This record gives sequence, C-alpha cells and structure tokens, in this order.
Amino acid sequence: MPDEKEKGTKTSRWLKLPDAYGILFFFLVLAAIATYLIPAGEFQTEESAEGIDIIVPGTFSVIDSNPAGFLDVFQAIVTGLVSTADLIFLVLIIGGVFAVIEKTGAIDAMVTKIIKVTENREWLLIVVIMFVFSVFGTLGIIVNAVIAFIPLGIILARSMRMDAIIGVSIIYLGAYVGFAVAILDPLTVGFAQEIAGIPLFSGAPERSVMYAITLIVTMIYVIMYSRKLKRDQHGGILKDNPFPRENSEELTVGKQKMKPVHILVLLTLFLGIAAYVTGVFVAEWNLQEMAAVFLVIMVVTAIIGRIDINSMVSSFIQGAQGVLYGALIIGMARSIVVILEDGRILDTVVNGMAVMMEPFSSTMGAIMMLIGNGLFNLVVTSGSGQAAIVMPILGPLADIMDFPRQVAVQAYTMGDGFTNIITPLSGVLMANLAIAGVPFVKWVKFAFPLVLIWYTLGIIYLIVLVAIDFGPV
Repeated sequence: MPDEKEKGTKTSRWLKLPDAYGILFFFLVLAAIATYLIPAGEFQTEESAEGIDIIVPGTFSVIDSNPAGFLDVFQAIVTGLVSTADLIFLVLIIGGVFAVIEKTGAIDAMVTKIIKVTENREWLLIVVIMFVFSVFGTLGIIVNAVIAFIPLGIILARSMRMDAIIGVSIIYLGAYVGFAVAILDPLTVGFAQEIAGIPLFSGAPERSVMYAITLIVTMIYVIMYSRKLKRDQHGGILKDNPFPRENSEELTVGKQKMKPVHILVLLTLFLGIAAYVTGVFVAEWNLQEMAAVFLVIMVVTAIIGRIDINSMVSSFIQGAQGVLYGALIIGMARSIVVILEDGRILDTVVNGMAVMMEPFSSTMGAIMMLIGNGLFNLVVTSGSGQAAIVMPILGPLADIMDFPRQVAVQAYTMGDGFTNIITPLSGVLMANLAIAGVPFVKWVKFAFPLVLIWYTLGIIYLIVLVAIDFGPV
C-alpha cells in the first residue's frame, strides 16, 4: 500500500492549478461544444474605407450550422498562431532586444537610479512607473507589446521586496488603465468613432478627465496592496512564494552606477519609441514597423555598448526564449475566436446582445451597453476587432435609445478595456502572468475587486455623459 507521503503527492498533483495553456484549451473545447448548441447566424457586411468588413445592422439571419469537428479544434490552434504571427514575433523581438539592452547594464543602472530617487518611498516608484505606462496605453502604443516589459516590473518589485503581482500591476495595469479609458488610441477610440460617424478623437477633454480619475484610483488600489506587502512580504495573495518564477538568489539590481554608455543606450531606446509613436500618427505604422524599430534599437545598442555580433545574437536568442512561452499563448487565445467564427455563432452572440439591450432607453441603455460589451469582451478581446463587430450595432442602438453616439463609443471602449484584465481569453494577460509565474486564479483574486471599482466609475461616467449630452451626434 502507498504510504501517506505518496498519497499526499498524488492529491496535490490533482489539486494543482492548471497551466495557462490548459485553461485556454479548456475554453477552446467549450467553444467547440457551443457550435453544436448555439444556432449559426450572420449579418450582412460592407467594406469600410480601411478594407474592414463592417456589420450592417438589422440584417441578421439564421444560416446553416457548421459545428467544429475533432480535428477543427487542433487546426484552430494552428490558425490562431498564424493569424497572430505579427504580434507573436513582435513579442519575441522585443524580448530579445531587451536582453541585449540589459547586457549593457543600462536597465540595471536605470533601476538603480529609480530606486535611489524613490528610496523608502515605494509609492512614488509605483506612481511614476504606472503613469509612464498609462500614457503609452492611452495612446495605444505598447498595449500588446507590454508583455516584454513584465521582466522589468518583476525586477522593480523584487527591489521593493514586494511580490510578482506588484511587478505585473505596475506595468500591465498601468498600460491597461490607459487603454481602458483611452484618449488617442487609433485602433479603439479612433476606429470606433469612424464607424459611429463622429469626428476622429472628438471628446478628448472629457476622456482626459476620466482617464486621470481612473488612473489615480488604480494607483491607490495597487499602493494599498503594496503596503500590506511592506509589512509582510509573505502576507499577499501569493503567500510564501512571492516570486514563483524567481529563485532565491540575492537581488542583483540596485548596484549599477549610471555611466555615459548607459545614458546613450537608454536615449536610443527612448528615441526609438518616440520615432514609432510619430510613425503611428504620421505614417500609420503598425506592429511590423514597431518590430523593425526595435531591431534598429538593438543594433545601435550593440554598437554603443561595444557588443560583438556573436554576443548580440546569443543575448537576443536568450531573451526571445525567455518570452517564448508568453508569446505563443497569444495564438492559443486567438484559436478560441477562430472556432467561434468558423462555427458561425459569433454573429448570433452579437445579435443576442443587441436584442437584450434594445428595450432600454437613455441612461440605463448606456449602462447596459457597458455591461454587455464587457461580457462580450470575455470572448472577443481584440479592441479593433470588437469595434468592427459591435459598433455598427451600438451606434444605431444609441439613436434608438436617444443618446449621442459618442456615449456609445465610450461605453464600448470601457467595456472592451475593463474586463481585459481578468479574461483568460486575453493572450496578452495570460502571457504576462505566465512570464511572471502568477497563477491565473491568484491574479483574478487580486484584480476582480479592481474591475468592480472600474465598472462603478464607468457607470458614473456614463450617467454624467448622458446628462451633459456628450456629443457630437
């Protein structure tokens, strides 16, 4: 008979939380089953000026079903990887480039400087880092590429003797609070406004106020959690294992003095990102140009840091390997949407949402848009993809419920953004957690109360926006 120790080992094996890939595969199977239970349907579409198919409201019809077969489930994974290849390779490239930058000691020197400036003022470090990434987020610059910055967040969290949740929060939540209440994001706000037929980036002053309030509240939430950790590093959600993917070695950060070479390397990184931001708004650059810019940053960094080509390549490969797990999970998450699209039930879900919201009017209708779109975002996590699907519905619904389409755009952006930080179908979220080693269930325990706070703020915003007739249209 097995002894008690063997029994305990077997039990713990069954109770162990599933890997992120396991969770996503479970949802993939559920999506495949749904293609047998939900009637297939489709809307008629028309092509926009950008070549994107836009749904024509009121054209939904039931069509022949196309349920997913056994092999389709696994083919969807391949399709998901292929369709997100540009983002996957961007993450790999950024991971590799940051490894080269780190080899120069510039990252360590920067962290040392930040730690020195914010010494014994952890709240200030959290505020500064979250603010910087929120600005990137509200401009739609590094929302997906934020994955590559998670290791930096972990380094900063270790320097403060916090935990991996803080490491993820100061980077990921910083970027996504900006994304959720975006001001000038061309792929969400801009695209949604174009579909709704209202001026591009109109309503920026009001959105700036909402962004500032939401950011401050989020900072306070993270700082309150950090203070619990400051009293006891093992008193947080991760308990006795504050850094699941870190070993027990002593901290190696905080000891590198800033040198001219470090300043030049960091300046190269800053100028590269600035060039990309300019390219986004001036030349409509996309992820491919961003990847190219980072490769240029790597080459210039190697020259400044006098890193020979063999060492540069070796560091790049090592850095890319470090984010490979997280990069591939993006395609895995996409495979679920592939199953829903191929099974022809995605439009049925959208139509059901439209039918449920139609009876509401004015303020309550706007709130239902926020909640409904938040629930829909649990399935379709692509901001621009979701805009193409739901905004053609939400725009006319706003007309029916007698409030400006600008309000519908705001309900869409918040609904899209708020649930991004808890949906397991978000490749970016699951990749961040995988890199940091934070179990999904543990993260949800931390983030779900914040989502409720965000939704409370969102409802208040919508009540005010409907009251002031937030226009145009």
